[in-house]
Amino acid sequence: MKLVTVFTAFNPAEADLVRSRLDAADFHPVITHGLSALSIDGYALAAGGILVQVPEDEAGDAREFLAPPSADAPPA
Repeated sequence: MKLVTVFTAFNPAEADLVRSRLDAADFHPVITHGLSALSIDGYALAAGGILVQVPEDEAGDAREFLAPPSADAPPA
């Protein structure tokens, strides 16, 4: 199974929040490179970031799900 990155974060809490949102929407997310970001005194040192990935066949729908609402979208 090939995984595709749908979100990159430099904060572990943000990556986990996105993973939780995707999981609740019935996607199959995985967090990789979870140790690639380090925060010291509010400064982030990162090497590529923390990746939130889903199986390739879910990538398009997951990106659409995570995208901010369009300016022309009717209010909810």
